[in-house]
Amino acid sequence: MKLKDYVWPVIGLAAVGISVWLLYKELRSISLDDVIDSIYAIPPHRWLLAALSSLIAYAALAGYDRIALLHLRRKISWLFIALCSFTTYALSHNIGASVLSGAVVRYRAYSSQGMSGPEIALLIAFCSFTFMLGILTLSAFVLLIEPEILQRFSAELPLSVSYVLGFGSLAIVLLYVFGSWLHFKPLRIRQFTLEYPRLSVVAQQLVVGPLELIGAAAIIYFTLPAEGNPGFLIVLGIFLISFSAALISHAPGGLGVLELVFLTGLPDMNHADVLAALIIFRLFYLLIPFALSLLVVLYFERSQLLIRWYKKDGET
Repeated sequence: MKLKDYVWPVIGLAAVGISVWLLYKELRSISLDDVIDSIYAIPPHRWLLAALSSLIAYAALAGYDRIALLHLRRKISWLFIALCSFTTYALSHNIGASVLSGAVVRYRAYSSQGMSGPEIALLIAFCSFTFMLGILTLSAFVLLIEPEILQRFSAELPLSVSYVLGFGSLAIVLLYVFGSWLHFKPLRIRQFTLEYPRLSVVAQQLVVGPLELIGAAAIIYFTLPAEGNPGFLIVLGIFLISFSAALISHAPGGLGVLELVFLTGLPDMNHADVLAALIIFRLFYLLIPFALSLLVVLYFERSQLLIRWYKKDGET
């Protein structure tokens, strides 16, 4: 292995180490019993709403791949897309370095459907851009409606910063839509053809991208207690910051990073209650999907092995 192969794992582990150390300083006064009591205090209907939010988030993630295939004018069964997307995100969210780990899964799956390497690379890039479009759209919405949210992380920041970032994010989204409306000509770079998405495709991106993030943030919102809860928009804004920080850090599962950002952004809430909500989030959004995705991978690899075996047997 080359030195560059170690860079992202080292960065991820360093992010986990630093975050865990900072978390220890924040949480050393909290006992495990406090967190367990907070988990037991969550009403049954809130557990159900959190589970439904997780299903909505993963259904929207499947939409990422479906929209990318629609852009590429490729027809693949919805069941295959849903299983591939579910497995890709369940593994990459837990492993870290999501673009790289997700690329391996997608290449293995979509190449079995006859897609070429350049097509799969464009699909991966398109899915990543749909995610970024969701981040920008929701960030603009939150920053312009709740501009004081950034002051939760730094009291010295003026509200003008939120407005500048909010209008800037909104401008990027509108420029993207405007470019689609203008029908720019495709750009060809070697074997890659970069074609501007059709307006119908962009419209679906603007729905699916935010929906996935809203579903994921709702898991945490529904498992937080009513006392001290700042409302869904604030929770969503903190989630956008924490999730983005976790992805940038390349920490496996955003371990430590997610918790640290949420505890900083919700200073008025009981830390044990916040940790309990984040544990439920990890359970529904990360751990259960991760376990199920391993079963999907085993089934897929077994089916591919049988196909190769039958082909080889037929040739002989």
